[in-house]
Amino acid sequence: MYTVYTYRKLVFGGIIQTVNRPMSKDDELYMENLKRELHYDVASGLLKPLDVYPILAGGQEYLQLRRRVIEALAHGREWLQTASRPARRFRYYLYKWRVSMRVKNHFSPEKIMNEFTSLDYVCDETIAEAVYLALLLKKPLLVEGEPGVGKTEIAKVLAKMLNTQLIRLQCYEGLDESKALYEWNYQKQLLYIQGKDKAAEDVFAEEFLMVRPLLKAILAEDPAPVLLIDEIDKADEEFEAFLLEVLSDFQVSIPEFGTVKAKTIPYIVITNNDARELTNALKRRCIFLYIDYPTVEKEEKILLHRVPGIDKELAHQVAELMNALRKRTDLVKKPSIAEGIDFAQALTMEGITTVDDKVVDRLLPALLKTKEDITAFRKRGEGKWIGGF
Repeated sequence: MYTVYTYRKLVFGGIIQTVNRPMSKDDELYMENLKRELHYDVASGLLKPLDVYPILAGGQEYLQLRRRVIEALAHGREWLQTASRPARRFRYYLYKWRVSMRVKNHFSPEKIMNEFTSLDYVCDETIAEAVYLALLLKKPLLVEGEPGVGKTEIAKVLAKMLNTQLIRLQCYEGLDESKALYEWNYQKQLLYIQGKDKAAEDVFAEEFLMVRPLLKAILAEDPAPVLLIDEIDKADEEFEAFLLEVLSDFQVSIPEFGTVKAKTIPYIVITNNDARELTNALKRRCIFLYIDYPTVEKEEKILLHRVPGIDKELAHQVAELMNALRKRTDLVKKPSIAEGIDFAQALTMEGITTVDDKVVDRLLPALLKTKEDITAFRKRGEGKWIGGF
């Protein structure tokens, strides 16, 4: 039976004597992706320029080692049956080292939480863990929750944290491929044919494409952009099915132009207000995050970050008021975080330091946004309706 030492000798013994061979297409793609990630790390300040060359050299050594391992495994199937445990262990450490080359020390839940907080987005552990997994696995982040709890803001803050552009696709009923992906500039094509006497097929070039958000994200150069697909539940199921192909392969086929592959895989955030049930196929491709209304403590922190000059005691009173309003089961529309921020800003700008019945009644249009809710509030006795203050 072969030992671990024998396996090491089999795999490593020939590496020193091996002459460097030309890299395969997969190896070249690996090195290109590694260079892009290093470029991002240097640009964002996570890595020093002097550290780039050693990491690239380590990547080339890894590829060479991997080729030797593949050759050894291909010619040693009989040996693998008797020494599978050390082989699995060795391959596991190879894979672990490869993953660490890409993501280790780039992000962490704690760092994401601190970065979001510095950008005035109060982030808890649940949100930080979901964002971290989406970055680690390079999968879309599907964010669900009540309107106004900060789903869209996650994409905006993520783009700021990564120092990259935000590309937004706002979904609505009737959204189709031409509005989300691309459209031909027919006027420009017609002028080109008439002015230069060209054949019709000459106008199907990139210069005549009207790029929409999805194609813009696919064509984007480094650094990879953040693609926000906002309120996907408002779009039709047919559009959702079309979107699956783009999210799976990060490419699009244009009949007159050909297949366009993504130059860099974008960071994708999809928001859902739960107006309709999404398909399981979409959910399987995403990291799922549900954001509920904040607790009193969390909303107090949000107000202290988002409302300049607000007193801590006043922020606590507003947070308790918002929490009491949301517990009302007969509200047509529960107030969101945005309504709480507007209410707190109005209080601060007017110099009000205490929340009471009369203050709430006067500033009620900043809290409640339907006629039925405002009428019911004033009819049932102002502050008594929410239990007093």
